[in-house]
Amino acid sequence: MRQRVETLVNNLNKTIVGKTDAIRLVLVALFSGGHALLEDVPGVGKTLLAKSLAQSIDGGFQRIQCTPDLLPSDVTGTNIWNPSSGEFQFMPGPVFTNILLADEINRATPRTQSALLEVMEEHQVTTDGVSRLVSDPFFVIATQNPVEYQGTFPLPEAQMDRFALCFSLGYPTEAEELDMLQRLGTTVDKTPIQPCITLDEVLSLRRHCAQVAIEASLQQYMLDLVRATRRHNDITLGVSPRGAVAFYRAVQTLAYLEGRDYAIPDDVKTLALPVLAHRLIPAGNSRPPLLIKQLLEVTAIP
Repeated sequence: MRQRVETLVNNLNKTIVGKTDAIRLVLVALFSGGHALLEDVPGVGKTLLAKSLAQSIDGGFQRIQCTPDLLPSDVTGTNIWNPSSGEFQFMPGPVFTNILLADEINRATPRTQSALLEVMEEHQVTTDGVSRLVSDPFFVIATQNPVEYQGTFPLPEAQMDRFALCFSLGYPTEAEELDMLQRLGTTVDKTPIQPCITLDEVLSLRRHCAQVAIEASLQQYMLDLVRATRRHNDITLGVSPRGAVAFYRAVQTLAYLEGRDYAIPDDVKTLALPVLAHRLIPAGNSRPPLLIKQLLEVTAIP
């Protein structure tokens, strides 16, 4: 299964130039059973990453372009009257897929954003009293622009807490951008990348990741970081127990992707920022990333 992971990373690197860290983080979210929120400016490859991942695992892909007039039924689906059968027929929405891209999610109204709450946590959609399971695996990649806030609706805390990781891709280096341009060459044919692992292998990898051992002192180290966010004077709302579980699963997954069947403190320090920072509500003008870095500096490492 380790070879399958390496094959998947190499496949994604064919289209995503110079974003090894971002690819690793999105795979951590996928194989830990969580979801990913990408906060970055337009044009850095967020949509391409989501589509390439869906193609690589041979899974279904749906995209929701979030706008203020988007309705919850546009996301989950709705019942439509069928004259021929004389009864209502359920028309599934885009959430019935494997990889769902919610582009510019903060441009949807809070009512529409809430349509994703149940499906992200319970992997089911309830309409008119009937619950329907979505595909397995089900993975949401949402994007939002951290610079442009005109006409946007900030994600509520309950929505942010359902994202296992939140990170940005960032601009490529000069060498990486030159490599990207050179790859274009003179051809205009955009052949999609080929699947390299199956959906069953994705589920198998999730089970393998969940078996990674985390020693007791390292578990306490993670718990100390989580509980410190609830006692910090500059933090109004700290990390929830759901966040602690996501932290644990993410550390297991990162250790597995690094080729180990056990976790180490460096795994915890690497993931503390993308897993914990977006779950905080700071007091005053404090910045969550800086607060997490401060806690990492003062928390004893086992």
